This record gives sequence, C-alpha cells and structure tokens, in this order.
Amino acid sequence: MSTNDRALRRRSLLGGAAGLGAAAALPGTAAHAAPVPSEAAASARRHPSNWPDPEPYGVADTRPDLWPRADNSLVLPLELRPRDRERGTVWMRDTYVNCFVVDGRPLYVATGTTRVPGLPAAGPWNDGIFVWTSPSLNGPWRLVDTTRIRPDAEKGKVWSPEFVTENRPGRTVVAPWQEYWHDDRFGKRGQAWAPELHHFKGRWYLVACMGDHSRKVGSFMLVSEGGVEGPYRLVEGNLGKPFGESFIGGPNFIEPGAYHHIDGGLYTEGDDAWLVLHNDLYARFRDDMEDIVPTTDLPRFQQTPYAPEPYLEGAYVFKHGGRYYLLHAAWDRTSVDAYGSVRNAYDPPAAGRVQYQYDAIVAVSDRFEGPYSERWTLGVGAGHNNIFRDHHGDLWATFFRNPAAGYWAAPSRVDEAAVPGVVRLEWTGPGNDRLYVKRRDPRHTTDG
Repeated sequence: MSTNDRALRRRSLLGGAAGLGAAAALPGTAAHAAPVPSEAAASARRHPSNWPDPEPYGVADTRPDLWPRADNSLVLPLELRPRDRERGTVWMRDTYVNCFVVDGRPLYVATGTTRVPGLPAAGPWNDGIFVWTSPSLNGPWRLVDTTRIRPDAEKGKVWSPEFVTENRPGRTVVAPWQEYWHDDRFGKRGQAWAPELHHFKGRWYLVACMGDHSRKVGSFMLVSEGGVEGPYRLVEGNLGKPFGESFIGGPNFIEPGAYHHIDGGLYTEGDDAWLVLHNDLYARFRDDMEDIVPTTDLPRFQQTPYAPEPYLEGAYVFKHGGRYYLLHAAWDRTSVDAYGSVRNAYDPPAAGRVQYQYDAIVAVSDRFEGPYSERWTLGVGAGHNNIFRDHHGDLWATFFRNPAAGYWAAPSRVDEAAVPGVVRLEWTGPGNDRLYVKRRDPRHTTDG
C-alpha cells in the first residue's frame, strides 16, 4: 500500500463529520431516498456498505466473508516459551492485543489465557499471566524481560498466584482469595483468565479474572510499579475480594458466595476510566485507580437484548468515529426444525441445539452507557476479543478459535485452535457506523 493510499485509508477510518450519513438503499430494496449532499455521497463511496441483518433478531450471520481468513488475518508469531516449542505456537484463549505510544514510539502488547504443560486446558489451575511486546504487529514479538525482577522465574511471566511470597506489609501481590488451593475432587486449583493490559496516565494496568476453580471467582486489577514488565501489585479494592458483589452463578463446584462478576476490562477516555464487567455491568474507577467508586448497585449498560437473552461473555467497549461499540462473545447454536431447515442463532442452550461457533457480536451507541442498538455479527468464530487501532490508524480485532466446543473443537481442527490471532476490520462510515471483519466483497448479501 502506498503512502497516499494509507493516508486516505486512515482518513476514511478516523475521519468523517458526525451526523452525515450515506443514504444508500439496502441491496434488494427500492431506493426512494432524496439526493444526498456531496460530502455524504463521497463518504458512501469511500466506505463499504452495511449488510442486511438475518431475521428475526438473534439469528446469527454465518456468511463466510465474516470469518477470519488467510487474506484478512494472521496468527501472531509470539516468542515461544519452552512449553510451546513442540506445538510451534503459543496456546492461548481470550487473546488480547493493543497498541500504545510510549516515549514517542508504538509499542504493541499481547497477552491472554494460557495453560501449563501437561494440562489440556487452562484449568483446574494455570500459572498466571504472560506478556509479549513488539514494535510492530508483524513482530518481532518478544516476551517482556522479567529476569531482573525474578531471575529464577520463567521469562515473561508478570503475575502468578505463586508470587504470594512477594507480599510485604503495605504491598500485596497476591491476595488470599487468589492463592492456589487443593481439594479431593480437582487437586490443585486456581487460575487467571482473560487478562487485558492498558497504558493509562503513564502507568501500566492489568485487568484479569480469577477463574472458576479459584477460591473466589471474579475480576481484579494490578498496577505496575515499573514498566510493562512490572513488578505488579494488586490494587487496594481487591485485597479482600473481586470487584463488585457476589451472586449465584457459575458451575456447581464453586463455593456459595464465591462467584463475582467475571471478564473485567478497562475502558479509558481522557482522564476517566471505567471497569467493564460481563455481561451488562460497569463502574467508574476512582481518580487514584485503586478501586471503583462505591455504589449500592453497579450500573448496567442499556442494551437491546435478544428474546430470550443467552449467556454472554467478554464485554469490551471501544470508541471509534465518535461512537461507542459494545462487544460480547456469544455461542451460535444450530438447530433443525421439523422440515429439516437449519437455524443458526444466539439461543440459550436447549435440547437439539448444538454449539457451532463462538462469535463476536457488537452494538453501537452515542453514549458509553447506552442505549445501544440491536447487535450484529462482527466476526464468525472471533468471540471473546478486543478491538484495537494500530499505529497507522487501521482497525483490528483479536480471535483465538475456541477449542472447548463447536467448530474448532473437532479433532481435525483442534490443533489449530487456541491461537493468538488478529483480523483486520472495516468500518462502514459515519451514519452507517458498523464494524465487520474485513470482507472480501462488502456488497455481497447472500450465502456462499
């Protein structure tokens, strides 16, 4: 891509006057719109078009153009740890990637949920959180150098329950509820899930979740006392428990009162920061970032739910073009009616419904808290992700190919699942305001 083409693409992604829409009729419908202003017409020519949504609301869009493919995505060549060498790729769920400008230069970061050698998944325990950095999306991706902090620990590991020995009066690295524990059913238990790394007001913050096998399940935040490699400590608000209050949820092996809101993330804008929790909760952080602002009940995003609403995961907020995008992960489940017709939809579990793909769904709003539009499918099999802007201004999302169930769990594909993937996105411009996985032909409106 030439310099001029890249500049035009950047302006098309980031620019545009708010409120000027592209008044083009949807494919297959009659066009009765009045002539549009020339600037809006130019915007329509620059941007791809929205696709009509499958009906009724809640039906999944399975078109192949919404899949991460060889022509629009890549698996990041992260530096391998000794545990990764046989596989040749880092085993990762909940892939998180972002780009920050630090000391005037772009710094890309990557992290996610990983597993220990000998276990097929990241449970009933894992050994914490690893971080990779790179000067560009294509690499080289290196594990952050933690050897000066912990000379005898595995390089790149920035936090783990095993770091409990680093606790000191007035400085907690691992709280009692985050420590490993044992029982007769599972043996060793406790794992960290879905970490996100953010650079805010000159400091590095890690937001993550203690998973289902932990003493208490829920979201927490770490703050670095140095650079991106740490050392990290726990914020004051998580010394006794995860963020928010406990509620009934999770598998039946979780102790009563131990389940809090999971999948915590961080959204920042200017000097303000919010905690985003699954699947409709948020809270403002205090100015010192040591805890969320106390409130009787956590506020909820105003969403347009499905009917019925399934269980959603991985809530994430991203702002682009002056509007807010709220992402979720949802299982597309297939079912067959009495006439043999197949339905793909974001349905709750039920007899005859089979998990197919772990999709990324998204809605848009003029305000952080909502109300948010109806959701649409951003990417097939790209669930539990985040959106980020690279240092050229182009938009990307992450994916990992869920190995737990569905398409990527098939024996013929599972070796290609659980990867640190990124996929290019496209924006349909001001007035249309949709984000999709980069499609081969945005005008295409039928399957195939």
